[in-house]
Amino acid sequence: MPDDADLLADFLQALPRRYAGAAAAAAAPAASTQAATRLARCIAALQDGDAAAQAADSLEPVFCQALAELIHEALAPQGGEPAFQALLLEQRSQILRDYLALLRQQGGDRRRLRTRIDAIAHPAKPPRHGPPALRQALAQLHAQASREDWQAVAAGLARLAGLQTAASDPTLAHSLLRLTHDEALERLQRLQRLALQDDVLRYEALRDLQGPRPGSPAAAAQAQLAHERGLAVEIRAAQALQALADYLDQGNPGRHRVVTSLRVPAALSRAADHAKTEWDAVLLRRDPAGLETTSSWDIALIVEAKASLDAATTDLPRLLRGLRLLAGAEPDRDYAFASQQGLVSLRGLSLHHLPTQPQTIASRVLYCSDAPPDPDSLPGLNPASRMQLLSAPASLAYASQWTDGLAPDCRQLAPLWHELRAAPRWQGVLNMDRHRQRARALMVHPDDLLAAVAARTA
Repeated sequence: MPDDADLLADFLQALPRRYAGAAAAAAAPAASTQAATRLARCIAALQDGDAAAQAADSLEPVFCQALAELIHEALAPQGGEPAFQALLLEQRSQILRDYLALLRQQGGDRRRLRTRIDAIAHPAKPPRHGPPALRQALAQLHAQASREDWQAVAAGLARLAGLQTAASDPTLAHSLLRLTHDEALERLQRLQRLALQDDVLRYEALRDLQGPRPGSPAAAAQAQLAHERGLAVEIRAAQALQALADYLDQGNPGRHRVVTSLRVPAALSRAADHAKTEWDAVLLRRDPAGLETTSSWDIALIVEAKASLDAATTDLPRLLRGLRLLAGAEPDRDYAFASQQGLVSLRGLSLHHLPTQPQTIASRVLYCSDAPPDPDSLPGLNPASRMQLLSAPASLAYASQWTDGLAPDCRQLAPLWHELRAAPRWQGVLNMDRHRQRARALMVHPDDLLAAVAARTA
């Protein structure tokens, strides 16, 4: 009878992979009518080893033409890319750049002024300033600051400075003088004036088209929905993994267990460098020889829950870095990992031998998702790669000329093609199709996982 490691390997080999899709038929990069598809095919061709060097020169004009068309599409008033249009507008408008620089300081400036105004005019403070006109002016100043009407605050400070009763109080007069000349007040007034400029109004309209603003109630609600959906997928993945543990434990109870939210200890995560340090659901196995003598476990299978194929594609490099962190364990010691089920001890020897290469991790890692399968197995640009290409300096320069009514030559985008082939910052874009296909191959649906276990236990 095969041991449970062989049973698990056989189970994973036979597991339905509805997301994997058929291998895309080879096609010339110039064959597609879609600019994004042609770009992705050019980039995918750079992954083909020796053939990539031979193809690079012939693909350069295809890449440049496709990127130019993508820029034209992104600039379209209807159906274009609001994020790209906003970025281009920022590059072209000094007024907008000034506005955004002031906006970045707004939070600190606002807190500073509110604190100083509260010190002299907060309604809860003892009324040490007696004359009615002075009390009323201070109350108005506080109300204006609460409304963040900084033009009115400046005017209110000027009125207060003109009151004889304020001038006769040295402490109050000094506070008013400091507020009047505070650079934070000038910056906030200028910010409000710039907010009425055409470039700023257009930028804010483009920003609104990109979805809810960070920190807004709509963004919070959207994040909550995403969190709830992700949590539901994690729960279903953990349930499926528990069913698999029960199946593997037939005849050998207690050899497997499932833990969720497994967190890497500090001893292994000091050099995390954007690596995954928390794992959604993990199937653990105990060596049968140590059932009575040790409480330490080995990792048999890791399952990561994702909302979509794009999410898994983006996550894959981080997952690989996380596996390398675990493989850096010292073989002769145990490590205590925190989880939702409490502390669990994992053998360093097991961690040290985890696979860390993309082509070998399928024996230990699954992505789990309930998203509908994507039938398109052709190379494509994910949103992050698309935006990275559009926001490159060469793309922005081309777009600026096009916006000015010129007819720029797409060959001026060639430096980006050469940079894409060599610069480390483009590795994510260069490897996007490979990551996408590998993420597809690793992804399973929780229903398929449960059905596969049920079929084996029937």
